[in-house]
Amino acid sequence: MRQEFEQELSPEIREKLRKNLVYAAIGSIIMVFAGLISAYIVSMGDAFWLKGPLPMPFYVSTVLILISSVTFSLSVKVAKAQNKKMLMLFISITFLLGIGFIYSQFQGYKQLVDRGFYAGSSRILVSDGRYGDFYTLKYKGKFLIVDGNDYLIDGKIIDSATKSSIQAFGKQLEKADAKNGINNLTGYGTDFVLYFESEPLAYLDNKLTLPDGTVVGDHDLYRLRKWAEHIRDGRGDFFAKGKYGEDFVVYYKSVPLNYKDRTFYKGDQKLSPYLINKSMDSADTASSYIYVITFLHLLHIIATLLFMIRTVTFSFLGKYTNGDTIGLKATGIFWHFLDILWLFLLLFLLFIH
Repeated sequence: MRQEFEQELSPEIREKLRKNLVYAAIGSIIMVFAGLISAYIVSMGDAFWLKGPLPMPFYVSTVLILISSVTFSLSVKVAKAQNKKMLMLFISITFLLGIGFIYSQFQGYKQLVDRGFYAGSSRILVSDGRYGDFYTLKYKGKFLIVDGNDYLIDGKIIDSATKSSIQAFGKQLEKADAKNGINNLTGYGTDFVLYFESEPLAYLDNKLTLPDGTVVGDHDLYRLRKWAEHIRDGRGDFFAKGKYGEDFVVYYKSVPLNYKDRTFYKGDQKLSPYLINKSMDSADTASSYIYVITFLHLLHIIATLLFMIRTVTFSFLGKYTNGDTIGLKATGIFWHFLDILWLFLLLFLLFIH
């Protein structure tokens, strides 16, 4: 019905109608992203905010989408010249570059996850099972110490072999519970000794007990399981992996904080107890915004590529080389908009995040 109506209109009016529909869609999308960016900035104002470098695949995807805009422009140009072969070539390249953009974006998300930047309700700082709050570990007669995300013995970062041994030990504790106990705790009492609130724990009859014979109960075993998860993942004080100040930084009210002695400082001034407690409960809202903003843009790319299958098909059928390039132009306008939008989002995240 709509196509029959459009066929009755002159080419100029049909082109204007298509473009107006595209501009209306662009306007609504701009409003959505403007709202998200405003929310990002407002949320950052009075909160602890985790910032880190963007993954390299995000920059790769930027190059791909910029090139795709060029190839799409060339598609329109050769369509006007009624060159079917070149149209088929350029529109196919555009489509493949769009697929490459999607692939690069998901690779970027994978790197974010690998670096400990999660979407959802994950926290900035480790709280449940934080090393040293309740449990510490002595390895071959020497205490394991945590400094930020580094694990140290005798003031030196542990080597990979020692780290693997400690992680293997921690893995045995991940299913610890009061009913079933802890079966076959290998190496306990020789290489490894757990301390609970500065008291060494004995391992008897598959149970961990305090020096007075008290068996460690359910609640404290829950803390031990969380502690073991962090040991397994090589996580110290932060969910974000790497070195504080190099791989990531925490801000408060847009001011970067220093981290030493396992606490935050604003300059040389230690944060108040209230803010310290607030930091322990703070969610990683910044990473959640990155996922929401970039994935929403990615959904528009995917939707446009699905529509572009139709465009590619029409180019192979020669529809756009008969002088009717209205649909191709309209699709191109929206594709160029998504290109510009991604470039803006990348620059926003690069300089703000």
